[in-house]
Amino acid sequence: MVGASKAEAGGGPIRLGMVGGGQGAFIGAVHRIAARMDGEFELVAGALSSDAERAMASAAELGLDPARSYGSFAEMAKAEAKRPDGIEAVAIVTPNNVHFPAAKAFLEAGIHVICDKPLTSNLADAKKLAALVARTGKVFVLTHNYTGYPMVRQAREMVAKGQLGDIRVVQAEYPQDWLTEAVEATGQKQASWRVDPKQSGVGGALGDIGTHAYNLARFVSGLELDQLAADIDAFVPGRVLDDNANVMLRFKAKGKAPGAKGMIWASQVAPGNENGLKLRIYGTKGGLEWTQADPNYLWYTPFGQPKQLLTRAGAGAMPVAGRVSRVPSGHPEGYLEGFANIYQEAARAIRAARRKGGKPGKDVVYPTVEDGVEGVAFVEACVKSSKKNGAWTKL
Repeated sequence: MVGASKAEAGGGPIRLGMVGGGQGAFIGAVHRIAARMDGEFELVAGALSSDAERAMASAAELGLDPARSYGSFAEMAKAEAKRPDGIEAVAIVTPNNVHFPAAKAFLEAGIHVICDKPLTSNLADAKKLAALVARTGKVFVLTHNYTGYPMVRQAREMVAKGQLGDIRVVQAEYPQDWLTEAVEATGQKQASWRVDPKQSGVGGALGDIGTHAYNLARFVSGLELDQLAADIDAFVPGRVLDDNANVMLRFKAKGKAPGAKGMIWASQVAPGNENGLKLRIYGTKGGLEWTQADPNYLWYTPFGQPKQLLTRAGAGAMPVAGRVSRVPSGHPEGYLEGFANIYQEAARAIRAARRKGGKPGKDVVYPTVEDGVEGVAFVEACVKSSKKNGAWTKL
């Protein structure tokens, strides 16, 4: 089961701040639930909105000290770094264009960062951020939350142990339907910034959900991408950023095995799909299938044998899956628990850093700033490829 005692892990909740996530923000509430699920974090400060009045109102709703509700992330980073009880980590849950300047401000102030994906709105900033993380030595966690699911960890371990043999095919898809019409024209907040290149970057569906599909494929397969060919569209009239992407992948050869091939489909204009993230991996010895809508189950098919249904915390579940499971088998765990597992891993890393730069155990796994750089590179390579009529493009 998840979690070590506070005494074992370094004592006391980690003091957390938040940038963004104020009134009307979906993902901010998710981060707060995930952060407090295991009692590892305590939210004590925030710059919850770029609007000072809304920021203060949001802070009041959350019970924050008014003196620690800030009008900007820059003010917050400076003030909290000076306090003896200042925040140790910050969660950044803003539109993409704010990720880089906010993360930079807190890293330079000596504060660990937990950041929503994608890492930044462009590759140049992503690389600068990675260099800054390396220079400061601070913990940086990117919340690709699907890597926190127990059966995703199970799948990763099975691939690593060679149960599928040499990997040949990797397929990931993430269809939604909520942008099938131009809801951004109605002022819908979540849609408005996602279709705006000034806030989102060069990727629409690619940056929002395509990066999740790509990260999951890489996380489980352990393969490194060589090149891709992308065909992306903005189907809704007047929309600038993509709302549908079809991407073919060529992975680098691993050992004596030839490079695997893959496909990613990310769409926000696919009626009938709410949050349809799926992953399929096939090798010389067998295949795996996992669906986010039914995350406690993993289908495993050894070649030439009947399908096997592996269940979270059930027979056949590996220790890597058990470590991030909270309740016995048969009780559903899902999105919030998977998200909380990323915060749990972040807590382990931050507590290790409390011990004069110590490192967490090898079993601690979370998406890093390097994963974030690769995600942004993936988006930009897709856009570049599509502009060249789907030409094969190096990452």
